[in-house]
Amino acid sequence: MRLIPAHVPRASRPPARRVATGQWQDAAFERLTQGFALVVLATLAAILVALAISAWPALSAFGPAFFVTNAWNPVTGAFGGLAPIYGTLVTSAIALAIGVPVSFGIALFLTEMCPAPLRRALGTAVELLAAIPSIIYGMWGLFVFAPWFGDRVQPLLQSTAGELPVVGALFQGPPSGIGILTAGIILSVMIIPFIASVMRDVFEIVPSVLKESAYGLGATTWEVVWNVVLPYTRIGVIGGIMLGLGRALGETMAVTFVIGNAYRISAGLFHPGNSIASALANEFNEAADPIHRASLVTLGLVLFVLTVVVLALSRLLISRLAKGEGTRT
Repeated sequence: MRLIPAHVPRASRPPARRVATGQWQDAAFERLTQGFALVVLATLAAILVALAISAWPALSAFGPAFFVTNAWNPVTGAFGGLAPIYGTLVTSAIALAIGVPVSFGIALFLTEMCPAPLRRALGTAVELLAAIPSIIYGMWGLFVFAPWFGDRVQPLLQSTAGELPVVGALFQGPPSGIGILTAGIILSVMIIPFIASVMRDVFEIVPSVLKESAYGLGATTWEVVWNVVLPYTRIGVIGGIMLGLGRALGETMAVTFVIGNAYRISAGLFHPGNSIASALANEFNEAADPIHRASLVTLGLVLFVLTVVVLALSRLLISRLAKGEGTRT
């Protein structure tokens, strides 16, 4: 109950009916927003339960071997999800390995070194990349990038990096332009605008006095970025990277066009492979056998769990970083 100080004149005090109405409105608004949050949690729980129920026939038939078996043959009814899981993780790792440094460079240039007349135009161009439909990326990758990559880049990589003793096995395979590496590169192009936009926004919130003080002490641009900008914005940077990772894990059409859609696991990144999203896109409508359909749903359940784990780990990392900053402060 709201208490009104005795020294407040009676004429300036709000009427009792108005106070009661305000309290009722506050309580109703609190319950309404709480209901919205509970709807989100209930939706997530319903999706998880529905996936688990639909996947149960495959889980009961194959058990834990489903996640470590590479066999996928709808004719014989043998299903194992290791190849799509492997393809999903590898293509996402390649996308992050390429996309994060490029996004960091874009954000750094736009906030620290880009001329003012070009800053808005380049920033808008980067954001427009995020609006391109994924199927357009897939068509561009299949008809434009893959032929050029197979004719020009893959032979060069085989003759140079492929001769190295340890990493050389990664650059072996038919130079057809289609495969795990191509899918990872296409994914990196797709996640760059998301990560770069988040990094640019968090870099811009760094107080100018901090950067100017560092420049006044004789620091270079890289020293200012490494010692001032990144420590101040690393929580936002990690959030942007995790956003890009979530985009890479669940991408469907662009990967389906260029990954090759083959259920195999190979150390060579030039070989065709598969991902969970591309397997679902290719086979779900044609899966007449209940075990086949349940196996595909199990792959969807794995993708759902992977996404939840990634988000949970990112929140844990961000909370630890925030706690560490509070302790140092």
